[in-house]
Amino acid sequence: MRVTLLAHGPTAAVRRAGFPSDEPLDGELVPPVLPRYDEVRCAPSARCRETAAALDLPAAEDPVLAGLDHGSWAGRTLDDVAATDPDGLTRWLTEPDATPHGGESMAEFTSRIGGWLRGLPVRPRGILAVVDPAVVRAGIAHALGAPPTAVWRVDVDPLSVAVLVGEAGRWNLRSLHTGTSRGNGAPP
Repeated sequence: MRVTLLAHGPTAAVRRAGFPSDEPLDGELVPPVLPRYDEVRCAPSARCRETAAALDLPAAEDPVLAGLDHGSWAGRTLDDVAATDPDGLTRWLTEPDATPHGGESMAEFTSRIGGWLRGLPVRPRGILAVVDPAVVRAGIAHALGAPPTAVWRVDVDPLSVAVLVGEAGRWNLRSLHTGTSRGNGAPP
């Protein structure tokens, strides 16, 4: 089976290296080339729903695909958090169970996305999911059997496409194509 993870289009948070809140798209979408699929799912955020609609993808919302909960850091820039909570930011980037922002730990987040991949029904042509870049990174880390901190080692721009192949207990990364809208590679 194939799972295609499509990162949402550009947003203000992506442009300013920020931790996203539930924000709309901010820019034009150049449709990526997508493999065939039987089913389309979408994270519940405005940016993911708008990406699906703009690309004419009939997506069903899936709450398990929600992006990483950044807690009190949502809506703030990386520079702002680094200036006001440098120790918390360092812990969050290096300790998978840390939640200095009061949101979701990276370990919890990657476990949630791994659980979603493990529970997918088999579809002959696969499933397409419109998600946050962090979900794409977590899916890749799960497929590679990498630790939660590996999410920081994968750059995912808006409209990037990751294709995973396999089955519930064993996934492989088939391809990763960067999106047409260049982000700045910041951790959020």
